[in-house]
Amino acid sequence: MEMKDLYELFLQHPTITTDSRDVPEGSLFFALKGETFDGNAYAKAALEKGAAYAIIDEKEYAEEGNKQLILVEDVLTTLQQLAKYHRVHLGTTIIGITGTNGKTTTKELIATVLKKKYNVLYTQGNFNNHIGVPKTLLQLTKEHQVAVIEMGANHPGEIKTLVNIVLPDYGIITNVGKAHLLGFGSFEGVIRTKGELYDFLREIQGTAFINNDNPHLLRISSGLHLVKYGQQEAEGLLVKGKFIACNPFLKFEWEGGLVQTRLIGSYNLDNALAAACIGRHFAVPDADICAALEEYTPSNNRSQLTITPDNRLVVDAYNANPTSMKAALDNFRQINAEHKMCILGQMGELGDVSEEEHQKVVEQLKNSNIEKVWLVGSNFAQTDHPAEWDVFANVEEVKKALTADKPTGYLILIKGSNSNKLVQTVELL
Repeated sequence: MEMKDLYELFLQHPTITTDSRDVPEGSLFFALKGETFDGNAYAKAALEKGAAYAIIDEKEYAEEGNKQLILVEDVLTTLQQLAKYHRVHLGTTIIGITGTNGKTTTKELIATVLKKKYNVLYTQGNFNNHIGVPKTLLQLTKEHQVAVIEMGANHPGEIKTLVNIVLPDYGIITNVGKAHLLGFGSFEGVIRTKGELYDFLREIQGTAFINNDNPHLLRISSGLHLVKYGQQEAEGLLVKGKFIACNPFLKFEWEGGLVQTRLIGSYNLDNALAAACIGRHFAVPDADICAALEEYTPSNNRSQLTITPDNRLVVDAYNANPTSMKAALDNFRQINAEHKMCILGQMGELGDVSEEEHQKVVEQLKNSNIEKVWLVGSNFAQTDHPAEWDVFANVEEVKKALTADKPTGYLILIKGSNSNKLVQTVELL
């Protein structure tokens, strides 16, 4: 089937599903493959549940005369090409966003600001990979005036692949840091991969929003049309911000006024300034930008304050890498509290530098004046840490300890890679 013919079917049936357990009536089912499943095997079941068509890529599941089963060479590639075709057909203004840390929060802040003036589509949750990105693009309608599309990567070339689907008009790299080093090979590998967004914008003479304080980003930004923001004095800044306080919520000042956010962490200032910069570029009034930044409340276990009858929790348990761990601990040290505690989960995908990076976290903790420290995972267990600290193999052990003797009256930082499942501790604190 030609792409234009598949696109006609999509226009008649604009709901996409890749899960045979969730098949809206009249949807298109794309039979994707995974390490432990083959969507082709569920294509007929999807049709029986109400899908209008099922896109498959294995002949054995095709049936003579059954026009509801559409055989293609590769289902994932077809899904991506359909999304790109749709994006080109609509011509919506698109801002692409990537970065090591802060991209999801920044994406949420940008969308919140732009929604003050425009009809905005933006990536939900962390649907930022080779499947989530095309599914997001296929939600675009003629009513959307702008889209904010998040793109993630843990291997070289992945941003290039996503960018060539999204075809962004504008782009922003929040930052570059030490994450997924097992996949990228090195910090320079991270920079090169995130820089694939800049490479695309350079080719199309697009525009990049850039943190002018970040030397790694400035180094790879030559030849780009730049719209700049930052905290340091510099010529040509569209937005300049000044940190005021963070106890525990970030408060800052910029040309548009004083902003009291609901974000935990001074590191979120750059994210807020990025949103303000993009808002200004798109002619959102400064007062509306301030209001949007004050209204936004995180709810995705990122820089989130949770108050229980017994403790105050800084929940940042969705992701962790050396860069974000250092920032979280630096910020936690600045917050005033009589009693402080940390529950830190090990960081993943660090390869050969894992031992060194976990030890760096331990050394930072030693100088942080935190009363009670709990470490989770074998990577932390192998570090040279004080004997009075508690070390747990996994979250189940942590939960047992909390059930037996729950701490009370603490400000508690919960931080770690999502694989640690530390968010499960929240209900016990």
